[in-house]
Amino acid sequence: MAIIVNDSNFEEIVLKSDKPVLVDFWAEWCGPCKMMLPIVEELASDYDGKAVICKVDVDSCPETAAKFMIRNIPTILIVKNGQVVDKQVGACAKNALADKIEAAM
Repeated sequence: MAIIVNDSNFEEIVLKSDKPVLVDFWAEWCGPCKMMLPIVEELASDYDGKAVICKVDVDSCPETAAKFMIRNIPTILIVKNGQVVDKQVGACAKNALADKIEAAM
């Protein structure tokens, strides 16, 4: 299951992770975000123990969304060693995200 991340624990879970991290910036009211939900959950299962898969609700975490200049959702960041190494804006296929995670491993 994807980890729910917020403004207070983002640094600890995402930036300090020793594994690649997929961060899904989303909102409850966003249709394409809802389409991505099962894909993100499948990736969380597929990469359990190998990568961190987490979600950030932009409405409840405006500080983190602003810090990473999230203007459109869904936006998915791939973070490695505390740095953004890849980005996907908009809905996409599971294999596209899996490829991004693999490239960061």
